[in-house]
Amino acid sequence: METHNDLIQARLTKLEQLRKAGYDVYPYEFQRTHTVQSLLEQFDELMEKGEEVVLAGRLAAKRVMGKAAFAHLQDDSGRIQIYVKRDTINPEGAEGSETPYSLFKNAVDLGDWIGLHGKAMVTKTGEKTLEITSWTPLAKCIRPLPVVKEEAETGKRYHEFADPDERYRNRPLDLIVNPDERDVFRARAKITQLVRKHLDDAGFLEVESPVLQPLYGGGTARPFVTHHNQLKKDLYLRIADELYLKRLIVGGLDRVYEISKDFRNEGVDRSHNPEFTMMECYIAFEDYRYHMDLMEQMVSDIAMQLHGSYEIPFGDKTLDFTPPWDRVKFFDAIKTVTGKDLLGATIEEVKAFADEKHVKYPEGASWGKVVDEIMGELVEPTFEKPTFITDYPLQLSPLAKKHRSDERLVERFEAYVGGMEIANAFTELNDPVDQRARFEEQQKNRAGGDDEAMPLDEDFLGALELGMPPTAGLGLGMDRLVMIMTNRSSIRDVILFPLLRDKDQAEDASEE
Repeated sequence: METHNDLIQARLTKLEQLRKAGYDVYPYEFQRTHTVQSLLEQFDELMEKGEEVVLAGRLAAKRVMGKAAFAHLQDDSGRIQIYVKRDTINPEGAEGSETPYSLFKNAVDLGDWIGLHGKAMVTKTGEKTLEITSWTPLAKCIRPLPVVKEEAETGKRYHEFADPDERYRNRPLDLIVNPDERDVFRARAKITQLVRKHLDDAGFLEVESPVLQPLYGGGTARPFVTHHNQLKKDLYLRIADELYLKRLIVGGLDRVYEISKDFRNEGVDRSHNPEFTMMECYIAFEDYRYHMDLMEQMVSDIAMQLHGSYEIPFGDKTLDFTPPWDRVKFFDAIKTVTGKDLLGATIEEVKAFADEKHVKYPEGASWGKVVDEIMGELVEPTFEKPTFITDYPLQLSPLAKKHRSDERLVERFEAYVGGMEIANAFTELNDPVDQRARFEEQQKNRAGGDDEAMPLDEDFLGALELGMPPTAGLGLGMDRLVMIMTNRSSIRDVILFPLLRDKDQAEDASEE
């Protein structure tokens, strides 16, 4: 029985066979005239004129029948059948006793990159095909690809490389054998373009803020810590862009945004990855209601652009993004789902309720932290349709302005779709005295054991003391938005190279 190493050695032998025949198996370039898609679009015209076509792609299937062979070539745009006949194929550069046809037949493997010259034809069964007049290797596939089987009736494809964890660990192979997965990342690029266009059209200026920060802030999360050798100081990977972007509002840039990588030293699950992409935007002279309208317009338009409808599939449900979205107050949402009014409850009462409902919370957690855990565990998953949860408790929002009608709350919303938070927005706190007091309260929470509490940032306070006008801020989770728009249940499906446990750790975790 052949082992994997035997198969690799066999392919290395074929590589030498091609080289001895005079081929440069890894050439510097290859100029093509068409992609598979453009060939198929122009097929009838090219066949009628008998024009030569030059394609390049990966060999996806091969069936040899004596003096002729049929195969399939796959490139980034699609797949087409090719026909290779012994009497008509005559590539340049092949020397020695072996013929170009025999080399194609015996030395070219599935997965090899090849360049082709040929002419369009239609087979007796009516399949559009490229009849090959010459071929050349472009790169040898040394590692054998998984064998893919396809149902003739349904077109459904099966192969041994289906385990999600293995796919995430070997994304190049995943994209080869699951070409439909490429559409997820094409959609991701389109979504990013549409977000950027909405903001640009609204007059926002795209900016860049530091990834390495002397003090992290703008969110409640544990940071990643690194060290700068020359400066002899620890630095943090940013957990949010907020405090730097608000500095720009202070500086007179009235509308700014950034689409950036943020990093949080937290757990990994279907909706969390330690490295993730956020869009944050800030606008002077507006409040959080502005961003509700912006979110509705932007995300609903993205659904329409991608799907041609406000109604899109997500799992076994259909999500309707037709504006206006539902708007529900934070404590009303908890009361509706659990029957409990927690707005005036004491810390002992909210902990007792959390215990009753088997909701876990950190030792020494503050009132706000326990309420947030109750919200996250019991309430958030119930919001499938696009919904704004508004007016959060003050303790959960150290950077948001107090609500103008109830000082126990702040002017804040989070947007939920498919049971996940996808966005967070504030009427921003611009009173430096109040902001200092909030930071100091966070320090008490940190001393009490809340390691996600926000540090006190004197530099940011100094910026606020210069005067920040009324401002609204919005953070949109790009990864989760892509999950929703592409109907994917895991954040790892929409990140090309997600962070994973080491293989032995993953196996141990699966056995627990």
